[in-house]
Amino acid sequence: MLTPLLAPFVLAVLVQAPAVPAATTDTPVIVTTGEAVVKMAPDRVWVTIAAESRARSPRESQRANADAMKAVLDKLKAAGLPADAIRTAGYDLQPEFDYVNGKQSLRGYVARNTIEVRVDEVTRAGEILDAAVGSGATTVSGIRFDLKDRSTAERQALRQAVADARGRADAAAAGAGMKVDRVVRIEEQRAMMPEPRPMYAMARQSVMAEPNASAPPIAAGELEVRSTVTMTSSIK
Repeated sequence: MLTPLLAPFVLAVLVQAPAVPAATTDTPVIVTTGEAVVKMAPDRVWVTIAAESRARSPRESQRANADAMKAVLDKLKAAGLPADAIRTAGYDLQPEFDYVNGKQSLRGYVARNTIEVRVDEVTRAGEILDAAVGSGATTVSGIRFDLKDRSTAERQALRQAVADARGRADAAAAGAGMKVDRVVRIEEQRAMMPEPRPMYAMARQSVMAEPNASAPPIAAGELEVRSTVTMTSSIK
């Protein structure tokens, strides 16, 4: 029950509150999806290189591995790779065991140092791999190609996807004897992917340095940059 002091105020609010009309619209809309693929030759390649060392004690294994990886790094820097093109991707030191007649015996320790190398000239990828393996690297895995200016390719694909969606909207409207009045909304369907490298070109493989081994041939092919949008258009 309202008190006498509150009643006039509540009444005033009720009287002054405007009526809110129901949100209705009679404008028909069309929702279309546009897709585009831009193909470009990659101009950057990434490669993962590792060096493994084994010894009876963890300290000896670690010391041997440090020497092996230093030789690899020195060779890569001598090949002209800048310091910011090489980063440590992982390091581990683990025991290894032998199993004979169900019994476990310690064989020794293995140290593994893994680096990721960026090569900004795709044509030099084979040369860099040969240099790494020839200086002591024992594993090369996952050669991956990318673009230095990926954003330009993404925007080009986005423009083409929007044009595709608009063309589909025009065709759908014409099929209904109408035409597009205006674009109401455009939504980009962005796919989440690891940065910054989109595609794998080689499976993991172990390599061993051989005398007079030639640089492995590297075929870059093309990268595909995709874009998908959803467009909502009013028609009349």
